[in-house]
Amino acid sequence: MSKSNHKKIGICADHGGFELKEKIISFLLKNEFQPVDFGATELNDADDFPEYVIPLAKAVAAGEVFRGIAICGSGVGACIVANKVYGVRAALITEYFSAHQGVEDDDMNLICLGGRVTGYASAEELVLAFLNTEFIGAERHLRRLKKIQNLENQ
Repeated sequence: MSKSNHKKIGICADHGGFELKEKIISFLLKNEFQPVDFGATELNDADDFPEYVIPLAKAVAAGEVFRGIAICGSGVGACIVANKVYGVRAALITEYFSAHQGVEDDDMNLICLGGRVTGYASAEELVLAFLNTEFIGAERHLRRLKKIQNLENQ
């Protein structure tokens, strides 16, 4: 992916994360990122997070967006489904250290947040830490990623 595409960030949410998604989109724009909204486009209490997370995760894996942000009520369901997509390394993030360390050491490419449990100010910090961190690529990290890729290929 070209350096210019590093600003293209996929984002999605179901009803449990819809309000937080809308706020994060504004925050991304203010910080000169280019959000790509995978839905929901309106609040619908009957929607299901996989409808939005699966297309987002596939876009992340294909390199159509630099990284992804998936939000549901707790973040747990979004994380489970995102990790079912080959090439996605998603984590439910609730604090700053893991937001950057997950990228530095584990090449995390999709962050999951809980719309009902993550405050807006905290979400801003977590998103910026996630998006502004680079994978270190040390030998031990590459060795561990290779083991994960081997599992994906079974």
